[in-house]
Amino acid sequence: MRVVYVITRSDVMGGASIHLLDLAKGVQSRGHNVTILVGGEGIVVDRAREKGLPCVPLRYLVREISLFRDLRCYFEIKAHFEALDPDLVHLHSAKAGILGRIAASALEIPAVYTAHGWAFTEGVSASSRRLYAFVEQHMARFSSQIITVSDYDRRLALNTGVGTPGLITTVHNGIPDAPNVVHGYDGDPSAGRVRLIMVARFEQQKDHELLVNALASLAGLEWELELVGDGPNLESVRELVNGFGLNDKVEFTGARHDVPQRIQRADVLVLTSRWEGLPLTILEGMRAGLPVVASDVGGVRESVEHGRTGYLVPRAGLKELEAALRQLIASPELRREMGLKGRKRFEEEFTFEHMLDGTLQVYEGVLRA
Repeated sequence: MRVVYVITRSDVMGGASIHLLDLAKGVQSRGHNVTILVGGEGIVVDRAREKGLPCVPLRYLVREISLFRDLRCYFEIKAHFEALDPDLVHLHSAKAGILGRIAASALEIPAVYTAHGWAFTEGVSASSRRLYAFVEQHMARFSSQIITVSDYDRRLALNTGVGTPGLITTVHNGIPDAPNVVHGYDGDPSAGRVRLIMVARFEQQKDHELLVNALASLAGLEWELELVGDGPNLESVRELVNGFGLNDKVEFTGARHDVPQRIQRADVLVLTSRWEGLPLTILEGMRAGLPVVASDVGGVRESVEHGRTGYLVPRAGLKELEAALRQLIASPELRREMGLKGRKRFEEEFTFEHMLDGTLQVYEGVLRA
């Protein structure tokens, strides 16, 4: 089977990029031929080549809307599809999903689209939701199959009039295990401080401000926070931390290549968001045996079991977030118990093999049809 993957951005390593690279490598390891098309030169191209995955930068594929550039990108993608002659194409991210599906339809190539969280989900402005829903309603007709990473997103699509029950399949995200990283930090315990970590880009989707505000009220407790990532809102969050006088407790470590090891050294993983699909960083925390505190948005509750593997807090739920963090900071026994249950849940439901098998089943169904 020949599969071509397309994703919009090469300049950042987000959840969709990590998912695509892991998936393409897994499909390749099963004996299939894969090629990745991605907008521009950047870290995604570098990582793909490190993994031995053929990767072609696209000159005209960019995130911003530009009628002239997008038209040229359509013909660029179409030309690559004609040259590569795939059995199917698998599109990731909104812009690649639109242009790629139209190009595939013109060539009568089956097209699978993965929605890594819909742009018309709760937490997005009402006007944007209406626009994105309208676009996806029409794009569904160009899809051979749509994969959602959570049941929440599948229900949201169907309730919004995007696709039909037979067109949309849920395949939960999954990540490779990290057998060489053993849970438990044996270095300096930083004077007994509980180590919190949040891995997320500093952008509108993530609510770093909520976390900083919650921790400001817990400043008298023994904790430290590592914020991993970069993005346009980084400086405003730095200013907030400085305003609360938390510089000695909060560390900004930027975009990192050693995220699994950094999560492994932590005691609690936190993810505060305004909207989500099914975040990989939560699965990384569960894989490492950490309790997870996360905003109850999108498909997050399909991974985190409230009160068992961690705590779910409402979107913008400041008091609930404070209470959850206070309990976990105060109790090493609770952290260990929840972390072990989270690790077991990861092994049972969110391994990479689960995700790979589910995706290949979708491919086989599309090709049979």
